[in-house]
Amino acid sequence: MAKSPLNQHAEAGRGGPDARSDCLVKTTRTDSGGIELDLKSRVESMYGDATRELVRNELEALGVVNAKVEIEDSGALPFVITARVETAVRRLGLDVGDGYLPEMAAGAQYGSDRDRFRRSRLYLPGNEPKFMLNAGLHGPDAVILDLEDSVASTEKDAARILVRNALRSLDFCGAERMVRINQGDRGLDDLASIVPHNVHLILIPKVEAPEQVTQVDTRVREILAATKIDHPVYLMPIVESALGAIRAYEIATAAESIVALAIGLEDYTADIGVPRTQDGRESFWARSQVVNAARAAGVQPIDTVFSDVADTEGLRAAVLEAKGLGFDGKGCIHPRQIAVIHEAFAPTPDELAKAQRIVAVFEEAEAKGLGVVSLGSKMIDPPVVKRAQRIVRLAKAMG
Repeated sequence: MAKSPLNQHAEAGRGGPDARSDCLVKTTRTDSGGIELDLKSRVESMYGDATRELVRNELEALGVVNAKVEIEDSGALPFVITARVETAVRRLGLDVGDGYLPEMAAGAQYGSDRDRFRRSRLYLPGNEPKFMLNAGLHGPDAVILDLEDSVASTEKDAARILVRNALRSLDFCGAERMVRINQGDRGLDDLASIVPHNVHLILIPKVEAPEQVTQVDTRVREILAATKIDHPVYLMPIVESALGAIRAYEIATAAESIVALAIGLEDYTADIGVPRTQDGRESFWARSQVVNAARAAGVQPIDTVFSDVADTEGLRAAVLEAKGLGFDGKGCIHPRQIAVIHEAFAPTPDELAKAQRIVAVFEEAEAKGLGVVSLGSKMIDPPVVKRAQRIVRLAKAMG
């Protein structure tokens, strides 16, 4: 991480009566006197002593021997406290060590795979721990710890440390762990704090050229090799401009680690100079372009978010439209959208019955060693079989 200018005072986190599951850490440089620690905690009676020990261990790991540290704790978990202390110390500009990494929680150690369902992906602001803690309980296919648009420029450093700690500490109940990095060089710098720490997939925002993807892919591979991590880290580029839409296929085929191609319509409609409408006529071409590019590349097409959290029926209609266009998933900005998205992407009874018939005749032909599969008078091509198998798997996953 880049070293901060030398400061006498620095702080990180959130305090006050409205703060929840967070803490405000204020640090002051001192030339002598050791560590002066002042803790005010809403959970003092239960966790005060443990919190003091945790903070002192973090300061020792950072190599800080002289400092005044004031903490206003609003019920923060240990991974949040250590992230806020590390951020506040680094903002002093001191020459510090690597800091304390939380132990990799047993519940956080599960894998992912290329073809898993990505119907819903829930965006979580990377500097707001209160939204992360129970995100997996809502059952999204993926959670996105966001370092980009939802994080103010002044808080990018804090979000990077907090997201790193969250990846190591939190059980997202089987949801795929995604991180949306920043654009350009800042995004490449994000990777060192993310890739070694239990991430499944990196979202690359505002991609307009395949080179943006290959830069990320190369850096990810370098980090994986250097840290001797043998599990894959997948990529999902996001198309958010007219130029990106034109180059969608080049982008979708830029790296073998790409598993999905997404579209973001807020930036796309701004780029083409029109307001975003609910019927989506202004974005039909770009969305179709992304679907076709993704299918041609053999990756999943993922639709944009639906921004009106209160409009459940509008969301349902938007998901059904996305499904009709060929999308496999949609973004979420609130947990209440997840169930609606899953229900709307579920196969209809007719779709499921047809898929089951196709899978049955395929398995029968395969058992007999036949190279040709037919249903009635129609030949069944391999892509049709693959889609039918996916529909059957999706129905089973829905229970």
